[in-house]
Amino acid sequence: MPFFTLGISHHTAPVAVRERMSFTPDQVPASLRAVTALPGVREAIILSTCNRTEIYAELDEGSGAALAGWLARERSADDPGVQERFYTHAGDAAMQHLFRVACGLDSQILGEPQILGQIKDAYEMARTEAAGGTAGQRLHRLFQFAFAVAKQVRTDTHIGENPVSVAYAAVRLSRQVFSGFDKLTVLLIGAGETVELAARHLHEQGVRRMIIANRTVSRARELAEQFSAYAIGLDEIPAHLGEADIVISSTGSPEPILHRSDVMAAFRGRKHRPLLIVDIAVPRDVAADVAGMEDVYLFTIDDLHKVVEENLQSRRVAAREAETIIESQVARFNEQLRGLDAVPAIRALREHAAGLRDQTLEQARQRLAHGEPPEQVLRFLADTLSNRLMHAPTAHLRQAAYEGREQLIREIHALFGLDKKDDDG
Repeated sequence: MPFFTLGISHHTAPVAVRERMSFTPDQVPASLRAVTALPGVREAIILSTCNRTEIYAELDEGSGAALAGWLARERSADDPGVQERFYTHAGDAAMQHLFRVACGLDSQILGEPQILGQIKDAYEMARTEAAGGTAGQRLHRLFQFAFAVAKQVRTDTHIGENPVSVAYAAVRLSRQVFSGFDKLTVLLIGAGETVELAARHLHEQGVRRMIIANRTVSRARELAEQFSAYAIGLDEIPAHLGEADIVISSTGSPEPILHRSDVMAAFRGRKHRPLLIVDIAVPRDVAADVAGMEDVYLFTIDDLHKVVEENLQSRRVAAREAETIIESQVARFNEQLRGLDAVPAIRALREHAAGLRDQTLEQARQRLAHGEPPEQVLRFLADTLSNRLMHAPTAHLRQAAYEGREQLIREIHALFGLDKKDDDG
């Protein structure tokens, strides 16, 4: 029963297709039960994020086509060509893919850590009673191992240490000017995705007072509610600029929104308190001559791209180190699997030996009860148990010798750790 991965992601499909293929959390339990009802599918876990939908399964050889057909019908019945966007991995390749995804090596943003939490959530969902416990013993072992590999990669490489998003780079640049954020006021101009992401990073870094300015005030209010911020219109910026310690701007305005005169007016009464301005917009939101003002630190999108590119290069180096770790860990997990494959045989052997022991012990007790001398009973116990344990192996060895199966004889020799000289006997 090999491990198998079926998926569609940002590598193979645009967002419009990925949206159709995604599962909501409420849909996952019933879908997992449906997947494991397919012929040959033993275990399954569904991972569904904005960038990927993947099914990790333990299945019989040849069952992958049925799984792909189910996914296409279930999520995209109106697009018969969607299977051309699917990718599959089996065996070692499926393990390696999971480890790479868990480490953030397959993400749009190289090394991003959120995916690991999403994988853990998918695993936990598949273990629930509502989902029918579709993550069985083998997927349980695989995913627990993947979590350990991701932790090792985070510990042993620098894969997640440097920001590679413009919004987070803006926040990190702020650290060059201010040692702490908890007493600062941040003015965010715009309410798009980049500003929202910057607001989230700032909030996580300890900023408690944010003002969000936008041309459409209702949109500013929607964003402000998420962070207990204050929403204003663009025309109100001059009245609040003097309060700000950090300004991050990203609008679609064709003309600058902040001019030198606005900043000069804001500086009255600031007593040389520094002002950091991060202009992410193209065209620029902040007039170029603001850069020459005293106590003003102005960074543009070009400055941020330099930071992002340097950090991305650092992550690429770390990613190469991570790939080496993953390759070695796939081999290590295979060793564990081989040990796991031996468990049923070991259990059966022990149960067989225990049965012979109990049978022989009961016969010995009966002999003692009938008055046989203890020494004679002990000899019966030892001889009988030895003969019974060795009967089947001895019979198979004789048959192997008769048929010329020397390999089996050598394996038995190795299994019991017999001396080489015993071969002559």
